[in-house]
Amino acid sequence: MRWLSKERWRPRLATVVVAILIVVMALPLVGLFFFRLYENQLIRQTEGELIAQGAVVAAVYADAVRAADIAPERLGAPISADPARDSNYPYQPIEPQLDLASDDVMPSRPAALPATADPAFAAIGARLNGILDETQKTTLAGFRLLDPHGVVIAGGDELGLSLGKVEEVGRALSGVYASELRLRIPDQPPPPLYSVSRGTKVRVFVALPVEVEGRVAGVVYLSRTPNNIVKHLYGERGKVTLAAIAILGGTLLIALVFIRTVSRPIYALIERTKRIAAGDREAIRPLDHHGTREMAELSAAFLDMAQKLQARSDSIQTFATHVSHELKSPLTAIQGAAELLRDSGGTMDEAERRRFSNNIVTDAGRLNLLVRRLLELARAENLAPSGESTTLTAALALLPVDARLEVRIEQGSDIGLGISGENLAIVLANLIDNSARHGAKQVTIGAESAGERAAVHAGDDGDGISVSNRAKVFEPFFTTRREAGGTGMGLGIVLALLKAHDGTIRLVDSERGTRFEINLPVA
Repeated sequence: MRWLSKERWRPRLATVVVAILIVVMALPLVGLFFFRLYENQLIRQTEGELIAQGAVVAAVYADAVRAADIAPERLGAPISADPARDSNYPYQPIEPQLDLASDDVMPSRPAALPATADPAFAAIGARLNGILDETQKTTLAGFRLLDPHGVVIAGGDELGLSLGKVEEVGRALSGVYASELRLRIPDQPPPPLYSVSRGTKVRVFVALPVEVEGRVAGVVYLSRTPNNIVKHLYGERGKVTLAAIAILGGTLLIALVFIRTVSRPIYALIERTKRIAAGDREAIRPLDHHGTREMAELSAAFLDMAQKLQARSDSIQTFATHVSHELKSPLTAIQGAAELLRDSGGTMDEAERRRFSNNIVTDAGRLNLLVRRLLELARAENLAPSGESTTLTAALALLPVDARLEVRIEQGSDIGLGISGENLAIVLANLIDNSARHGAKQVTIGAESAGERAAVHAGDDGDGISVSNRAKVFEPFFTTRREAGGTGMGLGIVLALLKAHDGTIRLVDSERGTRFEINLPVA
């Protein structure tokens, strides 16, 4: 575990989850205070309300101008044609244009300048002044009614003064709707773009041109401070509280779901891994709760791997026991014979000396054979599929003719099998040798394909395998011919070779002799 201390720092899963949940909860606040979404909506709302109020005043004023029968040359600038507006005639909608995030906040509105109003327009303003004052008491908006030259003729205390030099008023006098954001408090610097106070220190100004006979008859100039976001949220505190509870509850629900479906199963699997690593066999069992399909598949794959590793460990332990036993017997015999030869001096006759020497040679030969078979088994177990294919005919052609028995192919000689010819020849050679050593005179081999798999049968007419030994034939080192030099590893090598090629072998019932069934993929 030394490498673990050299790894760079990585956050825990719980830390990542908490950070994500905090971000989720902060998103509404980010949109509310950083991007000014809600406050910008209040400004748009204020501009829309001023447009609506100004349109009513403009309609009343235009009607009064027509009734006064004022000559066209006394009106203002002609209003140029607007295709977008004319296409909607007689409807002339004006959409709010202000954007708190992109529009510059202008300085406070400049003071009105001395001027002289046209008497005809001044008379109309005098009649409408009372209406504007009463309207202001309800709407809280500032109203200024300007003549075609920008002189105030109604509204407020600036009667007879000119606002023609104000930027938005100048655009309206040319026949174009204009709106601006201006500082509400004089002599204050413009607030930063994302300042919390940006929407509380500004005032919305709207200049709406009044059209009569295609010319500007005047301007309705309105202004109002938009609702303060804090004040508005306080007014909606009940809804805001419910929204906060909903956000908090939703976040906690996400946390609970994540903990139950992801975090808890992961920590349980980590704890189970530590127990298995410590040798606790009871830990190799499914988790009590998987949470998700992917976690269940991960847990199943991990437990399957643990079971296979445990089984392999047990197999290695058992195999090591068998190997030590198999090697111990000839080594003990060799050691005993060698000691007798060493200690006999000159008292042992030639016949006895030859007998003990022959025993040493025989047991050494058995050791050599065991070592060779162990190497063959190791190579077979670590063999990787080569992707080659062969047939029964091709594999048998690689084997030398065995004079002890006859080998005959019954059927399926040309069926392609997913194993190399050399490896299939090793498999068949071991089965044929076993048949010959158990008194068989004939071996019959056949193959049948079924979809993507093929079944290969190998049967003989020999002595067969007793009922008591049928379950042991694939065990390492099991043999009934130990005295004749059998190692009991032939079928183990066969089994390992077939496993390496996604194949299996089993002993099947037969009326006479021995019959094996090999299952292999079709090439």
